Amino acid sequence: MTDLILFWHRKDLRISDNLGLAQAVVRSPKVVGVFCLDPGILDRDDVAPARVAYLIGCLAELQQTYQERGGDFLILKGDPTVEIPNLADRLGAVAVAWNWDVEPYALQRDRALLAALKERGIAAQTQWDQLLHAPDEIRTGSGTPYTVYGPFWKNWQSRSKAAPAPTPDRLLPLTEAERAKTQAIPLPTARQLGYPWDGPWILEPGTAAARSRLETFCQRAIEAYDPDRNFPALEGTSGLSAALKFGAIGIREIWQASASALDHARSEEAINSIRTWQQELAWREFYQHVMYHFPELAKGAYRAPLKTFPWENNEALFEAWCNGQTGYPIVDAAMRQLNETGWMHNRCRMIVASFLTKDLIIDWRWGEKYFIQNLVDGDLSANNGGWQWSASSGMDPKPLRIFNPASQAQKFDAEGDYIRQWVPELRRLDTGSLLTGKITPIERRSLGYPAPIVDHKIQQERFKQLYKAQKA
Repeated sequence: MTDLILFWHRKDLRISDNLGLAQAVVRSPKVVGVFCLDPGILDRDDVAPARVAYLIGCLAELQQTYQERGGDFLILKGDPTVEIPNLADRLGAVAVAWNWDVEPYALQRDRALLAALKERGIAAQTQWDQLLHAPDEIRTGSGTPYTVYGPFWKNWQSRSKAAPAPTPDRLLPLTEAERAKTQAIPLPTARQLGYPWDGPWILEPGTAAARSRLETFCQRAIEAYDPDRNFPALEGTSGLSAALKFGAIGIREIWQASASALDHARSEEAINSIRTWQQELAWREFYQHVMYHFPELAKGAYRAPLKTFPWENNEALFEAWCNGQTGYPIVDAAMRQLNETGWMHNRCRMIVASFLTKDLIIDWRWGEKYFIQNLVDGDLSANNGGWQWSASSGMDPKPLRIFNPASQAQKFDAEGDYIRQWVPELRRLDTGSLLTGKITPIERRSLGYPAPIVDHKIQQERFKQLYKAQKA
């Protein structure tokens, strides 16, 4: 009789380049995929409808992929630490396999599952899959975790990267008797889960779309990634952030594609651009390592002066920021892009985060949560790391950065194309006024566009004074 193994998918919604799944298949061809809709995640107040819809799309494709390989993919709903062991018992599984995650909730949940499986005499098989290097692999010379990206990158990039894990060719299905015991549910829609989403996709859910995007990016845009990545009106980024967040595509496959592009690069500019993109992949891993080693970052600042910073937290100003009604065109364009699409260009994420924390003097955690409530690619590690960087509270050797919205617009949206796309009431303005925000009160009233809610020059000085006092 063939051993049955459950493979619990989480942030690895694919069968290709999946280390944990590949390991399970080596032990037995009868691997049953399972995903558990966890109320501990879905019932929180920081769930983005776009993210749930993307998740459901990935699960639908994954279920079909299992069926094409002859196997079964089951959907459960409930506490995974209860549902997964119960399913393993009902099916007589010899083991449950999964890939680790770095987030505090996931680690706590997975340790509870390990204990539950041990009580029942069911083996556990675990792997690190979502990272090219597991958190404990990359450490300083003294054995401590890195807290600065530069030295982390030097260590990280010097190490060889694993090839993609093999894809299972064929899986054995459940018998009819076994299938009747599963208590699995049909895959619900995002609307049925209470998260309707009808917005556009930056990238369609699933592995097929992610692979197609990766191929297109590596054929063309990657060689101009630096500096095109900084211009929000251009399609200069990979657009793979949501696919990486949910593991619709494997990180080893992505790295292999970047290495192949590097091998075929024929100019210094192309080589530099590809290296820059690889550094962005390393930033992703840096933030995940940091979250694993310093889970307290999920709730507060890393830098001591910002732990008790006197944020002013004006709710009316925050609401204006959320709605893209600050009177600063580049800020409002970015926030409206987020609200309408569930995504925001990375340059704009830095601009609006700086504006919220340094101009409005609002706690970065308010912005961090709003992003997670709306981003299709919302990921705790990356989102937290980016917000703490912008707020001067994170792991940064030069923390005090303040972005001038007008300067940022002039440098990275010089023709005003991005602003005109997302703030249509300003389309007819001349470019100079659009970028600097020097729009007369009469023009603002006639266009239905608000006056600036704060004065940038005054507010940045105020923030500097508060920051200096906190450091002292």
